[in-house]
Amino acid sequence: MHTEQTRTEKTHTAKTRTGNMHVVATAGHVDHGKSALVRALTGMEPDRLDEERRRGLTIELGFAWTAAPDGDAIAFVDVPGHERLVTTMLAGVGPVPAVLFVVAADQGWQRQSDEHLAVLDALGVRHALLAVTRCDLADAATIRRTRADALARIAATSAGDVEAVEVSAATGAGLDGLRAALGKLTAGLPAPDPDADVRLWTDRVFTVRGRGTVVTGTLGAGTVRVGDRLAAPDGGTFRVRGLQCLKEDRREVAAVARVAVNLHGDGEIGRGEALLTPGRWRTADVVDVRLRGDPADEPPARLTLHAGSAAVPVHVRPLGAGTARLKLRRALPLRVGDVALLRDPGRHRVAAGITILDVRPPPFDRRGAAAARARELASLTGRPDGAAELRRRKLVRRADLVAMGVPPPGDPVAGDWLADPGHWAELRRRLVAAVEDRARRDPADPGLPAEAARRALGLPDRALVEALAAPAAGGTPLRYRDGRLYGRDTAPELPGHVREAVEAIRRDLAAAPFRAPDAGRLAELGLTPKLLAAAAAAGVLLRIGDGVVLLPGDDARAAARLAELDPPFTLAEARRALGTTRRTAVPLLEHLDARGYTVRVDDLRRRCREPGGTA
Repeated sequence: MHTEQTRTEKTHTAKTRTGNMHVVATAGHVDHGKSALVRALTGMEPDRLDEERRRGLTIELGFAWTAAPDGDAIAFVDVPGHERLVTTMLAGVGPVPAVLFVVAADQGWQRQSDEHLAVLDALGVRHALLAVTRCDLADAATIRRTRADALARIAATSAGDVEAVEVSAATGAGLDGLRAALGKLTAGLPAPDPDADVRLWTDRVFTVRGRGTVVTGTLGAGTVRVGDRLAAPDGGTFRVRGLQCLKEDRREVAAVARVAVNLHGDGEIGRGEALLTPGRWRTADVVDVRLRGDPADEPPARLTLHAGSAAVPVHVRPLGAGTARLKLRRALPLRVGDVALLRDPGRHRVAAGITILDVRPPPFDRRGAAAARARELASLTGRPDGAAELRRRKLVRRADLVAMGVPPPGDPVAGDWLADPGHWAELRRRLVAAVEDRARRDPADPGLPAEAARRALGLPDRALVEALAAPAAGGTPLRYRDGRLYGRDTAPELPGHVREAVEAIRRDLAAAPFRAPDAGRLAELGLTPKLLAAAAAAGVLLRIGDGVVLLPGDDARAAARLAELDPPFTLAEARRALGTTRRTAVPLLEHLDARGYTVRVDDLRRRCREPGGTA
């Protein structure tokens, strides 16, 4: 497989096969010697294109590597400095944790020095090193002024006070000191999480004949292995066919690392998109963010969002002091706490740095919703907080919380559903009230259907209703039976005319206990299907089928009589033994089957089960 460097390069003998890898991006004004410095440090040519070498101008991202004093590898992402190529620069810098900022001693601070530093500040970069280059072209006083000016400017940003090294790529002066400083810089970088979900932002995508698609990027967290499945932005999936890191084939690569991934699958991917751990990410096209920048400088309505290696046009809606809602033209896999920036490409300036506060914000579907949202966002920090997120959302699936980048604060209450404890208690109270209200309004049929309860409480899943009614759910005085909810002490209260009708049925069945009243008799007594169901729920009738009722306990008595027959017996034999009609015998035998009194031998015959449960 081709690596991310398909160019002629000098032999590189640095020992980088053991230890960790660190990734450092360059930054600085055009023609200040970034590529020359990388070339001098690594012995590699970072400019891949013929046009770059002919013009002496970096146009695309370049890549090279060397060894730190402790044996760890340092991989460089060499970015272009020209103002027309800031988008390319951002694709290289976005996913990278540390920066080598370059200022030429003979030219001093320039316009693109300003914009590159604004980019780093907006992204919240805290690990940086200053290289004052081309010191062979300036006198000592000029070098001191350039160094002091650059250090002061950098100190006013997120990077704070940084080390500075004076160097000349042409003469080699200061390179040893720069290597030592880079070793100190990378040694202080935070340790990545090799078990984290993978989000590999791509900065190059190309095709190799006979191998297929290859992408390269900076793996900031997680581990990629040959054979892994990775999700594509279009919803397809890729299988990792091969991996390379620093021109070496690997079976697995852990963050932080420059990596080339050979892909096979049905997905599509381009530069500025991301390969993802399947099932662990959701894309978002609307996000709420905190803005970092001049609070008096309200951002324009249309800007470009730079996140990872992506550059996506967005519409900006300011909400309150330092917060805004972004509508993205293309959905991105973002999480709470992600840091990115907004740039105004027309004015060639960084409009603001941003921190993602919410990747699933509520819609503004009522008057005053935006103002209320601004007040809510004012208290958010951008640091993922599972308990706080659950309080705001009240109910959320655990998988969705993980996909938002928020650690789940506890165990699900039902299925994959998490519930805020206070909201869950309030739902219990409302459910009990709804069940009791149903019993008051319809005492003959007090059971509240579970689906009706779900709608009344505005719940997204009926399983939540069942969990609320469970005995373990805080002593909820409810019982759940046949898809309905009842108060524990609530039984149907039958109207007087129903009680009289039931007594009439008792008298009818006294002489022939298994000859159920027919439809005409039930109608004569005024027993509608609903009233029959209420009487059955009250335990005064036994419903064995639609419109077919006996007295409670008659099923056990029928089974005892059938046990006196020589097994196996047919429907006709059972009907004669019970002294009943086919209309009653068919549902009664099905009822006995369901209750375990009888068991089918074949399509025509049954036998009774013995008391121990054996047929």
